[in-house]
Amino acid sequence: HFVCFCMQNLMAMENQTSVKAFILLGFSCVSEDLQGWLFAGAGAAYLVILLGNSLIIYITLVDAALYTPMYFFLRNFSFLEICYASVTIPRMLINLLGGNKAISILCCAVQMYFFHSLGITECFLLLAMAYDRSIAICCPLRYTLLMKRSHCLQMVAASWAVGSLVSSGHVSLVFTLPYCGPDEIDHFFCDIPPVLKLACADTYRTETELFSLTVLLAIVPAVLILISYSQIISTILKMPSNEGKRKAFSTCSSHLIVVTLFLGTGSVVYLQPKSRNQSLNFNKVFSLIYTVVTPMFNPIVYSLRNKEVKDALSRAIGKIFKFSSPY
Repeated sequence: HFVCFCMQNLMAMENQTSVKAFILLGFSCVSEDLQGWLFAGAGAAYLVILLGNSLIIYITLVDAALYTPMYFFLRNFSFLEICYASVTIPRMLINLLGGNKAISILCCAVQMYFFHSLGITECFLLLAMAYDRSIAICCPLRYTLLMKRSHCLQMVAASWAVGSLVSSGHVSLVFTLPYCGPDEIDHFFCDIPPVLKLACADTYRTETELFSLTVLLAIVPAVLILISYSQIISTILKMPSNEGKRKAFSTCSSHLIVVTLFLGTGSVVYLQPKSRNQSLNFNKVFSLIYTVVTPMFNPIVYSLRNKEVKDALSRAIGKIFKFSSPY
């Protein structure tokens, strides 16, 4: 449906635009040596993202001890991170190698759609994970009832649906504008702010609408997550046992780190004042953080700071060596 939507919009644009493709400048402004280091670093990070998140998906599927709502959400989150990183990093690696920097308008729209769809989905999936932790700690006796598998599936499906619908609206607003040149996007992927700069029409209304939607989508999950953690902290502080407090904090700390990294870096790019939004190099750096660095740290944070995941990983490794041993 989205491809048909894009094709209809592109056909409508033919009579008012002369641009058939964009050029992704990426990091062409930096030296070749630095581009080489960026390629090596981004390539290594992408490998960690693929292997780390795939390992989490595998462990949470095969280990019966992890058949809980918390790890059901983590499995979906890891799959989402693989998709999210795959939208931008491979194209960036090709550009850093000096490959073809041209991208058709259709491909640009598709990349923008999936990037924002997955990003919005991640916001609401993080919210679902915060809700899961708040119920587990604040209402443990009702946890099984409130966090049934059907409820978990509904929350995940709703997260994906919201991301898809809102991103469709974003892309529609951007690609109904005419583009007559220039055609160079000063970024390493098709993001909304740098693409809007190329439109040969007044973009004030479009930017205002997009900014309002972004604020709403960032503030609502952030506030609800903050409310969840205020309830969690209040409940933990009332626990009589220090060991109970430590265990409760340990189950939430990984999620809180991930939320801070993702929402923090994303907000810097999309919620900054327009006067600062002119610094494209500034945006590139922070975009690099939340598209490459943050997804790379997520599996590391969840595996190193989560005892149950580490124990499951140890059991999985033990089984592998047991089956491979000739004795």
